[in-house]
Amino acid sequence: MDTILYANGHSGLVFVQSIELKLSCVFLESIEKASMGGAPALFVDHLENGHTNGCSLKSEDTSVQIGDRSYVIGGSHEENPLFLGVQIHDKITNKWCVSSPTVLGTGPKPCKAYSAIVLKQGRILVIKKDAASDDSIWFLEVDSPFVREQRKLLGKEVVTWSKGVRGNAEKPIVISGPSGVGKGTLITMLMKEFPSMFGFSVSHTTRSPRCMEKNGVHYHFTEKTVMEKEINDGKFLEFASVHGNLYGTSIESVEVVTDSGKRCILDIDVQGARSVKASSLDAMFIFVCPPSMKELEDRLRARGTETEEQIQKRLRNAEAEIKAGKSSGIFGHILYNDNLEECYKSLKNLLGIDNDAPVNGLEVEGINLPKEHTVTKMEDKILIQETGEVIKNNMIVLDLSSINGGAPGRTRGIVLDTVKSS
Repeated sequence: MDTILYANGHSGLVFVQSIELKLSCVFLESIEKASMGGAPALFVDHLENGHTNGCSLKSEDTSVQIGDRSYVIGGSHEENPLFLGVQIHDKITNKWCVSSPTVLGTGPKPCKAYSAIVLKQGRILVIKKDAASDDSIWFLEVDSPFVREQRKLLGKEVVTWSKGVRGNAEKPIVISGPSGVGKGTLITMLMKEFPSMFGFSVSHTTRSPRCMEKNGVHYHFTEKTVMEKEINDGKFLEFASVHGNLYGTSIESVEVVTDSGKRCILDIDVQGARSVKASSLDAMFIFVCPPSMKELEDRLRARGTETEEQIQKRLRNAEAEIKAGKSSGIFGHILYNDNLEECYKSLKNLLGIDNDAPVNGLEVEGINLPKEHTVTKMEDKILIQETGEVIKNNMIVLDLSSINGGAPGRTRGIVLDTVKSS
């Protein structure tokens, strides 16, 4: 029989007698075997109180085992009480890790009850009970490639959260190029022609707001200590120090644009693009070149906004950026802006859009779950059955076979279906 985890954290059984023919025959056979006492689909190891270092579990805590470790999920994280807590217990030594692991990414808020299910690739699916539709599905990565990389980099125990969302999204676009090359003009043209398809991420900075600048619109203005901590926690794709102030692009600012149904554009320099390339963000990288250094110099002088010294500095920087842009292996596409209209046409072709492109994006849909439910796992599918005094004959099925992305950003590609059960 299948040992599953109720939404209130206790063990129980789910028997599925019939579902609609939407599910595959293999899936139906798996359910029939489970209901007749066949091979288990999920085992949950619930730890007991009284470990040697004085740690104990509360009734609402949930634990799952991966290898020789049990991951206990519950309460609040000791470093950030706004996030759900995670502790690690070593089965071989029968001891807890001395302190909570470093938790990267933006995690879920604590809740009274939830279910936890072990997935492939060092992931744990956490389903929150009675949560908002955009806050119900989370993935805790404990041994994914990203976590192993961060564990090696930081030299300590690391786990990371990733919010689960339905559907997929277009890759963000990183556009770089030297000052005066016209990339800002190209982006403005793109945003004007397709306002509902593209959006900018709002950068963070530790400098003070200037006249007419609004927090959350022009920049996310923040304290230096706060931003430094978030950089150390892996929440930024790229950052730089300019005249003693930090500037950077957070992962969340890119994901927010994507969640709104728009394709995020990042207008950053080569160094920033290098950092994004080294991150887990799957993006398209485009470098815009001038037809020649002479043409670039003429454009800079025509602007009439810089002194001779500033122009010479920009030209030196441009030469280095062009060299890096062409030879670094960062950029998959290079555009030459010798004619603005032709270059813009080439940019649209790269992005797969034309004048007949759709004008509306598709916003990320939330996942509405019943307040009281049980959860079980069958291969790459998660069955969520409503419980309580009034039980409907609908079962929610989450198909995780095509999920992509992951920490420190969103986990996308969840497919949701509703089937009949009795």
